[in-house]
Amino acid sequence: MTLILSNADVDALLTMEDVIAALEPAYRSIAEGRTIAGARTDVVSESPHDAGARYWLKAATGVVPDLEVGTVRINSDVVTWPESDGKKRRVKVPAAPGDRWTGLVLLFSAATGEPLAIFPDGAIQRMRVAGSTGLSIKHMARPDAATMGLLGTGWQAGAHLLAAAAVRPIKCVRCYSPTGQNRERFAREMSAQTGIEVIAVPSAREAVRGADIVVTATNSMDNIFFADWIEPGQHLATIRDGEMAVDAIVRADVLAIHDPANLGDDHIHAPAGLTIPDMGKEIVAAPGFDAVRAAPRLADIVAGTAPGRTGADQVSCFLNYHGLGFQFTATGAAFYRKAVASGRGHALPTEWFTEDVHP
Repeated sequence: MTLILSNADVDALLTMEDVIAALEPAYRSIAEGRTIAGARTDVVSESPHDAGARYWLKAATGVVPDLEVGTVRINSDVVTWPESDGKKRRVKVPAAPGDRWTGLVLLFSAATGEPLAIFPDGAIQRMRVAGSTGLSIKHMARPDAATMGLLGTGWQAGAHLLAAAAVRPIKCVRCYSPTGQNRERFAREMSAQTGIEVIAVPSAREAVRGADIVVTATNSMDNIFFADWIEPGQHLATIRDGEMAVDAIVRADVLAIHDPANLGDDHIHAPAGLTIPDMGKEIVAAPGFDAVRAAPRLADIVAGTAPGRTGADQVSCFLNYHGLGFQFTATGAAFYRKAVASGRGHALPTEWFTEDVHP
């Protein structure tokens, strides 16, 4: 049987601790050459009904042999670039019927090739991004890190707060986003959810001043964290290229990336002449970026084959972009195991998804 699962099932079953526990051995396996990270491919075209939008078909794959599974993550999106507070932001439009988005993860058995489960990518995407940041905090931040500066107060920012709290004794979080109502709501809700003091502050600078851990988790296309804000001993993490200025990134004493081949926009394929507002926005061409591309992978630091933090005053930094397909494989396998054990999901005949004709 093939399980059909939902975002609600992810929320009910998968904890941040589960995600970090699943990702850690997979990252170690990447460093050891056993896990296949998988390539990402984005195919972009005009959107049929909106001249300013683009249709975006994205796929990422990964195989974790130790777990005997592989995944394909697929997104079918309509993307726009509206301006807010004078800054351009990338926004995926809920254009599917019922004002919904379309993203799927297909989990396959590496032993038989059969589909084990199919589920939306939204909730698990949130968890795997934050879980990777949490893994960087576990292996790169000071052991006594207890305060956090959080730029962003959306869905992804909340998951990053949970990830930090899963690996460090976080006592206080100062959060900032441009809309006061949003940051106040975030502070109330996350304080109630975690029992941690979460304080909304009126500026990004105030949020990060004196913080042991600084995380940027926004949809901004512009720099929101700068080199002269850095303080000794901080751990920095960012989920979007461009959130942190390049001169801030290269000031880190210990820097980790996902993959040097995965930092630019080579994965995007579009017709000649098609304009994409944030095409080429990646900071790979910025002065000083060669040092970033030469940094060790987070996988190498997790596996101990590259040095991590060696002193309390060192600044560490993790660039949590672009994501890799194996993250869905590792977290998807953990989710699937818990779903089977709990009896959740809708079981459909696997024969519906396999064939008796040689492909």
